[in-house]
Amino acid sequence: MGLPYFEVDVPITSTAQPGLSGVHVFTGPADSSSAALRNAREAYDAARAAQEAGLEIPGTRPDGWGARGYRPGWEPNWIAATAGPWHSPYSWTQFGAFAADFEL
Repeated sequence: MGLPYFEVDVPITSTAQPGLSGVHVFTGPADSSSAALRNAREAYDAARAAQEAGLEIPGTRPDGWGARGYRPGWEPNWIAATAGPWHSPYSWTQFGAFAADFEL
């Protein structure tokens, strides 16, 4: 059995438009929240370095982590980043008590 999947949510702010903010989300397998945070940071750093060097952003690493893009002008707040178990937004379990209202 593989490692559990984690979601890492990293608050980001725009350097070009103060007050504009968002969240960059990373997902991948890890054995702990701290490992997930480390893997997300490494994936982000690799994407940023590639973009700044004029290279193509690396794909998913062998450990399952990667970044699909890098947006210059958006700074991540890694201190405020959080990691926890990943839950598919397409899962029927997201409906909780309402799941009984759906008929298949």
